Formats: sequence, structure tokens, C-alpha cells
Amino acid sequence: MLEICSFSLESCLTAQKAGADRVELCGGMFEGGTTPSAGLVSVVRQNLTIKLYVMIRPRGGEFCYSDTEFEVMKADIQVAKDLGADGVVFGILNPDGSVDKRRTAELVNLATPLKVTFHRAFDVANDPFQALEDIIDCGCERILTSGQKNTAIEGIDLLKILVEKSHNRIEIMAGSGVSAQNAQQFLNIGIHALHMTGKGVQESKMVFRKLGVSMASAALTNEFEIYEADFEKCKEVVETLKK
Repeated sequence: MLEICSFSLESCLTAQKAGADRVELCGGMFEGGTTPSAGLVSVVRQNLTIKLYVMIRPRGGEFCYSDTEFEVMKADIQVAKDLGADGVVFGILNPDGSVDKRRTAELVNLATPLKVTFHRAFDVANDPFQALEDIIDCGCERILTSGQKNTAIEGIDLLKILVEKSHNRIEIMAGSGVSAQNAQQFLNIGIHALHMTGKGVQESKMVFRKLGVSMASAALTNEFEIYEADFEKCKEVVETLKK
């Protein structure tokens, strides 16, 4: 299985054309992915025939959410269900870095019959093996993880152990820095699901550019570069998976 993390309809269509099995639809690229707008979810669902999972993340930053943020997450899950998503993606931690089992289980139940991916909040959990068991107990379908490193290839040793300890009770999906150049290494350790952005850069169509005025506060953000899924990058990984 190949899942493409997408931030636009165009990227979703590119992922589908390249042969991906699923899209994880997000907003907030420079925050690592937040909940996309209802309008985007609706239009993507109308145009996509492959599976659509919707990110449920009310803000960037850490994963310990307030009561009001949790209410927003519940409302967003209902919107995703109403708009025809196949699944949702979220992760919640306690202040001590453990999985918030109570809230996670509540959201899993609310999402039913949609499936749930517990995202890379896992990668900043205090104990990956306890987190694995807690997430399984909560009824999630899979864990998206880089093996608690910045990239999945750096975390490949932990990924291998997680696959072994999961005993097929949950799917372990490798994400962060996945490419055609390293996809086979993940397959070799028993990973059967890969997650990637396949990011390419498109130049903005703006001719006039007002210098010194920015709409973004994120450092190193170029507002005249538009990031979309790159067909060839996605297709290369699809071909690796089909070998």
C-alpha cells in the first residue's frame, strides 16, 4: 500500500494517477499537517476513487489538546464522515508523553465505521512499545511512524521491532523521507505500507511580487513556491511496491 500525503485536489489527482492506494488529506503544510477545510474534503471526495483519509489535527505543535480543541476534533470527525471519507488520522498524548487512551478510544468510537490511523504523535511518545499496545487497545487500524526519528530510514531499526511486536494486530506504516531510493529497505523488514508526500515545487504564477511583506510567520517559507505531489516520484514508489 502507498499513501500520499496531499494538501490540494491537484496533488490528490496526481497521487491517484500515479497508482497510489490512498490519500491522507491535510491542510497546514508548514505545520506538519492540520485538518483540511470542509470544502477541500468535499471536492476531493467528489473527484477521487481511491481511499481518502482526513487529518484531524486542530493546530500545529505538540499533541496534548485542551478540552476546546478536543471538541473541535470531534466535530471535524463528524464532518469527515458526512463528506464521505474512508478514514481519519489523529494522535493524542498525555502531558507525560503517554498515549491518551481515553480520548483516543472516544474518537475511534466516534469515527466508526471509518478506520483510524494514529499519526506521528507516536514518534514523540515516551515509550514506543507501551504506545504500540495502547494504540492497539484503542482500536486503531494502523500507526504512521518514522521509528521515533526525523526520517523513517533513520528509525528503521525501531520500525523492524515494531513490526515484530505488532504480530499483525495493527499495521505499521513507514513515513517521513520515504522515496523510491529507500522503499525496498522498508519492504525488506516487513513493512507493507508506505507514506510519502512525493513533493515537487511549482513556481507561483504571480508576476508582481511585493517585496518585504509576508503573509506567513513560518521561518524559511517562500510564498512564491507551491508544493504539489510529483507524479514521477509517486509512480517510482508504486512500481517498487509492485515488484
